[in-house]
Amino acid sequence: MPNIPVPQADPRAGFLAQRSRIDIAIIQVIESGSYILGQQVQGFEQEFSAFVGVRHGIGVASGTDALVLALRGIEVGPEDYVATVSHTAVATVAAIELAGAKPLLIDIDPKTHTMDPAALTAALERPPGRVVAVIPVHLYGQPADLDAIAAITAQAGAVLIEDAAQSHGALHGARVTGSVGRIGCFSFYPTKNLAALGDGGLVVTNDDTLADHMRALRQYGWRERYVSEFPGFNSRLDELQAAILRVRLTRLEAENQHRREIAIAYDGGLQGLPLALPIRQANTSPVFHQYVVRSAKRDQLQRALRLRGIGTNIHYPVPVHLQPAYRGRIALGDGGLPESERAAKEVLSLPMFPQLTDEQIGRVISGVHGAVAEVG
Repeated sequence: MPNIPVPQADPRAGFLAQRSRIDIAIIQVIESGSYILGQQVQGFEQEFSAFVGVRHGIGVASGTDALVLALRGIEVGPEDYVATVSHTAVATVAAIELAGAKPLLIDIDPKTHTMDPAALTAALERPPGRVVAVIPVHLYGQPADLDAIAAITAQAGAVLIEDAAQSHGALHGARVTGSVGRIGCFSFYPTKNLAALGDGGLVVTNDDTLADHMRALRQYGWRERYVSEFPGFNSRLDELQAAILRVRLTRLEAENQHRREIAIAYDGGLQGLPLALPIRQANTSPVFHQYVVRSAKRDQLQRALRLRGIGTNIHYPVPVHLQPAYRGRIALGDGGLPESERAAKEVLSLPMFPQLTDEQIGRVISGVHGAVAEVG
């Protein structure tokens, strides 16, 4: 049998695992003649918001648009600041500017790779302007410290918006991420734990008035068709993606559990190596969107793993505040972002998706051992 490389992620494997049901769902949508904001979108909005444990879900075209809609929903203005992190997908920061506000970037806790509450407190004590919202990112499927962040945010009079794009089904206490803040934002990009076969996103909230406002905002400010009550924009989850997501939602909890089991296997197999392994915070249950290790010799380790047929990725190689589009013009928390910059030089994502086989998991563990021995 050929020694086929182990990919870091494999969206096609997720499709193949439920192909027959997804094929049926796609055909049903095509034959229905209803392709935008129909029964499939309504059904998915209801089912996913129930999964999260909130009253309302509003489907949009992408995870970026989910964040834009959340910020437009609370009516941010051009002089307002929104605090978030720099160690994240650039979408988080791009969405703040797309919504018309200014980012304020906060450093991370190096153990969790999520927003550091102490750094947030320091930034809010001497903000560059009025901070109207705080967006912690549940990076890699690891819940941020929502108890501390929610308290700090409330004291500052700001709105807590969760970027849960990588944490579908993760638990903070007994609550699913996305349900703790006033608004939760999700992405269904093809590599996510709950994945579409294209783009898609959704916002969730328990606020009835805000939900009604955001539903109108996502479609030109319409409450009555063709009549804009206020300026909106066009961001709609389509029926095909909603139908696919309804199928895949039925397996999400089982697939998240498999991710946890893979993480446990990695934990055991990689103990004792000169690598920093993911931690588990008390009172949380992460869903391991990524299994991220840290090494001061990250680049050499990645090259050695590639030669052994082990796929890896770097999430993320350049902090947002150091990228050409943002460098020198984005407000930073006091003391800069040293932990974010250090993480970008050390993090490495190992293969992680629910369809990984025991044989592949074993090859990853063996490959990491060999690569570490090679690079010293």
